[in-house]
Amino acid sequence: MPKYYEGKESDGRACSGVREDLVTCLVEHACVAEEGKSPRQCLKEGHCNKFLVSLFECKRSMLDCRARFRGRKGY
Repeated sequence: MPKYYEGKESDGRACSGVREDLVTCLVEHACVAEEGKSPRQCLKEGHCNKFLVSLFECKRSMLDCRARFRGRKGY
């Protein structure tokens, strides 16, 4: 579930909210916590895929020339 960081200072990086949600999902996932696998292995297995796709879309929207008018995707 996405978390919104309203009271938290932004680190100034693009797509930081999506990035933090991806890290939180991976750390709290059973693949990492219980099985002891690395987060990279869990990503290859397809866990937390929705946050990975959201981060990709956010980074891709930074390169899109139309993003000047529409704004970056993500939160």
